[in-house]
Amino acid sequence: MLINKNNIEPGGQEVIRLLVGRLPSDTRIYLNVHVYRSAKPGPVVGLLAGVHGDEINSVEILRRVIAGGMLEKLERGSVLVIPVLNVYGFNNFSRDVPDGKDVNRSFPGSAKGSLASRVARLFTRHILPHIDFAIDFHTGGNSNYNYPQIRYTAGHQASRELAEQFAAPFLIAARPIARSLRKTAVTAGKPVIVFEGGENLRYDGLSIEQGMAGIQRVLHAHEMLGSAPPPTHEPVHLTKTTWVRASRPGMFRWTKPSGQPVRKGEPLGLINDPFGESEYPVLASKDGYLIGHNNATIAGQGDALFHIGA
Repeated sequence: MLINKNNIEPGGQEVIRLLVGRLPSDTRIYLNVHVYRSAKPGPVVGLLAGVHGDEINSVEILRRVIAGGMLEKLERGSVLVIPVLNVYGFNNFSRDVPDGKDVNRSFPGSAKGSLASRVARLFTRHILPHIDFAIDFHTGGNSNYNYPQIRYTAGHQASRELAEQFAAPFLIAARPIARSLRKTAVTAGKPVIVFEGGENLRYDGLSIEQGMAGIQRVLHAHEMLGSAPPPTHEPVHLTKTTWVRASRPGMFRWTKPSGQPVRKGEPLGLINDPFGESEYPVLASKDGYLIGHNNATIAGQGDALFHIGA
């Protein structure tokens, strides 16, 4: 396997450093790719996190995978691990790169494009050609908490099979977003599933555990690991999602935790004015499952508060 002039032989392990660019101080920024190869041929799997730099929970999942030695005794195949794709955003506690652009809306990328586009191109050029499939780890953004879930490309059988192997609590069929990593990979014939769990800038133990267990189950399904933990419960397939939004502004708190079934009209949370004069319930707009909620304490009119899947 040759990555940017670095040859990794079967049975080898190596950390490849790809130059992303420089800071204004002339400090070089590198992308670390951890390569694990079995002596036996098999699938090449990509695991990546930190596409959005503030999604720390996703980074922690892969950090624990590396630190715990999960991939050091692969029975066959290879795994490429990128704990932090958006190094710029990670260093600045930011979702985006310094110019405000979203790396996950910049694929396949360009060597002469924006900074986000250049970061995207590193993956498209040096990693995507090697992998057979990948798992992209994310969290909710802007104080939104996502209950552990997998999003896979609707109508794409290989992606659905990966989602079922991962066996997160919720499996959501959705069309890939234009210029996203998942869209670029699927177009290239490489199925990618997206794990969402927790919220930005915050650890969530449940999501970390589900993410690590899902990796083990996928690798075990492809005979790359000898064992894997069983799912905590039967995954629920969802095909439609909708947001319950704030009908009025105020101080917000949720009363129904994510991960639970809900019925239309069921109270999910409360909005109060700051003067103790009024209180308004936030009600479920449909039957389904609560797959995410907003942890913000102040809600503006129209803000997304609860995410329901059905």
